[in-house]
Amino acid sequence: MPDEAPSARGSDRIQALLVVCVLAVASVVIALLGTTPARVSATELMGDARTPGERAFIASHRGGGATAPENTLPAISAALAGGFDYVEVDIALTADRHPVLMHDATVDRTTDGHGAVRGLTLDQVRALDAGAWFAPAYAGTRVPTLTEFLDVLAASEGRALVELKGRWDAEAVAHAIAEVEARDLDRRILVSSFDARTLALVRETTEQVPRLVILHTLPDDVVAAVREAGARGIVVDRRAVLDRPEVVDELHDAGMRVVVYTLNTDRQWGQVTTLGVDGIVTDDPGTLSRWQESAAGNG
Repeated sequence: MPDEAPSARGSDRIQALLVVCVLAVASVVIALLGTTPARVSATELMGDARTPGERAFIASHRGGGATAPENTLPAISAALAGGFDYVEVDIALTADRHPVLMHDATVDRTTDGHGAVRGLTLDQVRALDAGAWFAPAYAGTRVPTLTEFLDVLAASEGRALVELKGRWDAEAVAHAIAEVEARDLDRRILVSSFDARTLALVRETTEQVPRLVILHTLPDDVVAAVREAGARGIVVDRRAVLDRPEVVDELHDAGMRVVVYTLNTDRQWGQVTTLGVDGIVTDDPGTLSRWQESAAGNG
């Protein structure tokens, strides 16, 4: 948020001059340092808006869930080691309001436990086995906390697309953003959510971390919807974009970005690349990367 200028009495010319001097010095500092800390541009984190046929950035879905148990540290570490543009993860809140990595509303599919994430405490979630269902070699793998994930991310050169699952309250959002800022990850994380109120809380907490609104379908005026959500773009089902391809140009003309999910075949990658989408979420980032290299070589 921009700082409030100190109030000055109209009759106090000296104080007014001091304010002018302070603002002048501040402008020089900003010019010397470059980007103001109040805001990170979409271009800075996601690159220039793509043109039709141009390479989209790759986001490894659920932390690299094709190579290791989804949303676990082994999967995330593998994706980061692979050098993909982004690792995509899902963050949910436990009953005692601790953020953990989990895609589903329940722990049933990806752990040996049962029940809603929001109905279990952090200790209960941490006691679960989140790896044996994937392969015996991962037995004993735990559900990571947000803190653990951010520590791994900070130790790498990678970036993250972080989905906040469900509805978050102001305290939980503030805690999560504080964890991000404590590791100086503001410029390496995109926050996304289906819930506009959660995104609004992120915006109220910080202007530094860019936000993307997740959509299943496209509203008539998608640019207005994105602006209303205070977002820099959308993460959207590929079918919605294919049904309305002109939306890519609409959003690009407004300075916004388009990320599509979840695409795993050559045909799907080709369809959205032709439209000029900015990012592709995939379960198979390695194959997508090789496909992009091949497509560039044939172009």
